Amino acid sequence: MFVLEALKMALTAIKAHKLRSLLTMIGIIAGVASIIAVMTGISVIQTSIEKEISVLGTQTFQVQKQAAGGAISEEERRKIQQRRPTTIEHADAIRENVKSVDMVGPELWGYNHTAAYGDKKTNNNLMICGGSPEYAPNNTHYVEFGRNLSQEDMKVARNVVLLGYGVAQELFPWTDPLQKIIKIDGRKFRVVGVLEDKSSAIGGRFNQYLIIPISRFVKTYGLRREDGGERSVNITVRARTPELLQQAVDETRVVMRKERGLKPHEEDDFTIFTNDSNIKTFNDTTAGIKAGSFLIGIVALIVAGIGIMNIMLVSVTERTREIGIRKALGARRRSILLQFLMEAVILCNIGGIIGVAVGFALGNIISVVTDFSAHIPFEWTIVGIIFCTAIGVGFGFLPAMRAAKLDPIEALHYE
Repeated sequence: MFVLEALKMALTAIKAHKLRSLLTMIGIIAGVASIIAVMTGISVIQTSIEKEISVLGTQTFQVQKQAAGGAISEEERRKIQQRRPTTIEHADAIRENVKSVDMVGPELWGYNHTAAYGDKKTNNNLMICGGSPEYAPNNTHYVEFGRNLSQEDMKVARNVVLLGYGVAQELFPWTDPLQKIIKIDGRKFRVVGVLEDKSSAIGGRFNQYLIIPISRFVKTYGLRREDGGERSVNITVRARTPELLQQAVDETRVVMRKERGLKPHEEDDFTIFTNDSNIKTFNDTTAGIKAGSFLIGIVALIVAGIGIMNIMLVSVTERTREIGIRKALGARRRSILLQFLMEAVILCNIGGIIGVAVGFALGNIISVVTDFSAHIPFEWTIVGIIFCTAIGVGFGFLPAMRAAKLDPIEALHYE
């Protein structure tokens, strides 16, 4: 009952001083909106990037020469460049010796290629993947029209190709591309399938590439790049079940170390990564940005809290006579303290709710001007309200205590 009475008086005081209440809330709205907007913006970006990083299936991992991504030092970069390439033979060894996996897909990649059909020609920016039938399921990028590559295509190194969705739209805007003959860098290939549309919000070229049998890729482009360096095979490996993923990773590491002749004391000269390790690398890279943004938001809230304290102190001064009358009529210190404290907390939470809504709207502006998907991190609503309550209690306590300690006689004589 005591708390309800204090709550009613706090709400009455807020309604009676609408302008002061509004001025008090502006600071907290700005502070909360800034932190929620920043965190929402980061969440929008992170959700989209994590979705695109998760190109491998839930039970799939990749073996390759290069690092999995993220920030590495120049010394580490040079060390990785000196590694021996991973090869098709390594993929064969994994397929034959690791019993916990059921799909092993080798991939070789080439860049800056062209494709043409009739009078239509793409820019010199296509990627070509020398792949296998395992490419689609292992990379969760499936064939929408036509068929996948077959083992027969691999054996005889057929000149067949799967078109990325964007390439198919560019070369065949009004025509069925299946069984048509296109030219890739001047060489004839028959289109047997088109991959599903897989757009990217971060510049990934999921729709702008071609897939040909890896055996044909080796015959056409060789195992050396245009710059003279040796091509390295990326190997995607799928465990038989998600539960066997870690076992498959461990067994694959053993096979790879044996195939590459590594001694027990030597570190791996290859990289194995999964979706989770990819996402962890990304999160580690962006941890500093998140911490900095959160710190900026906290500073903004503290500044808003100082503003609330100043306005509440002014409010106490303005209402000194009112406080004296209440005390003369028998109001206790704790009721005065609770009333002013509740005023601060209520104002902070009203401002906080408005600030959360504004922050969500501002944070999602990035999804309007980019291809990122809109996202509302509802957990930050709770965080925002908790912080607002803490700010209200922390910065409202001093004015409330000053009001509670006023001498009733001096307060009644205050002009």
